[in-house]
Amino acid sequence: MIFTGKGRTRFLDAVTGFEDAVGRSDGERAQQAMQDVRQYFEHARDDDLVLIGPRMAALLPEVPPGPRALVAVLIGACVERGADAVACAPQVLDGLAEALGVAQEFCERWAATGGGDLPEPDPAALTEAALERVGQDAAVGWITLPQWEMASVAMLNRPAVRTALLPETRLVLLRALHGIQEASGHDFKCLHYALLVLDDEPLLALHRPTGTGYLLRMTGMGDTFQLHTLLADVLIGGGHVPGQAPSAQEAAVCRDAPGQVPTTGAFNLVTPDGEWVWNEGTPTDIPVVDGVRVVVLDPPPYQRGWPAGRFFPGMTGDLVLERVLGADEAREWLGRCAPPK
Repeated sequence: MIFTGKGRTRFLDAVTGFEDAVGRSDGERAQQAMQDVRQYFEHARDDDLVLIGPRMAALLPEVPPGPRALVAVLIGACVERGADAVACAPQVLDGLAEALGVAQEFCERWAATGGGDLPEPDPAALTEAALERVGQDAAVGWITLPQWEMASVAMLNRPAVRTALLPETRLVLLRALHGIQEASGHDFKCLHYALLVLDDEPLLALHRPTGTGYLLRMTGMGDTFQLHTLLADVLIGGGHVPGQAPSAQEAAVCRDAPGQVPTTGAFNLVTPDGEWVWNEGTPTDIPVVDGVRVVVLDPPPYQRGWPAGRFFPGMTGDLVLERVLGADEAREWLGRCAPPK
């Protein structure tokens, strides 16, 4: 059911009421208005959410830290239903950076007050004793981090947001996240992988059994499982190297089609130094050599299967072949590569 008439008016009025309450620093009224927004959100019209997403994003810095993460999640939901991610992302990612800083403070205070296993980043797991150890503000930063992860991934699903993110900003976020994961032992894998996604990235694939090489370009790869399947699609399916190509459906779900389907690995991915490149990682595990990421394709040592698809269902991906290396060029590159370890 999609709201029309009075239902639509109630939803839009709730959003306006929330904006007004935040502007007046009326916490009680803002809380009630947000409850109304959440009540009506699911059945709101997509064209309304297209307009509301940027409005909520502009308001985000004025929302108190506790409910701010919830508002960020709602902004992410607006983006998933058509709102402009580029307009919404700066405020959400700024909020993420702030939340990471506060969460790091939580980890430091926890260690300084006796250490031990950290509670899960969930309000239900935070006891009064834990609050006394770290303080309210630090606790809010910790328990809202999963919501910031959800909202930020919704932004990072869009290539325009990823390409607009400054490299130094991405590095700061990754370092902060790494510090929190190291200190807490808690894995924020979706956010970590989303921040590692490469776009318009050159990839040199060297097929050792045939002595051939291929310059490709990859975009929107959430993990190496996805890349592996598309390498087989482009190179085997394109008739460049022998082997069993993925089906059209197996390749499609790795690009933009919904769902997952079983597939079987066609290669063993190896670095030029001979180290295995594990499918469970991301394409950033493939090293850069002379300005381009270089991966060697060897025969698979054993049969490996997995569900072909995308780690981020909301993120489209692609791998395209730009050119086939000449025989001498491929031979020179392969001559620099060690055998697999």
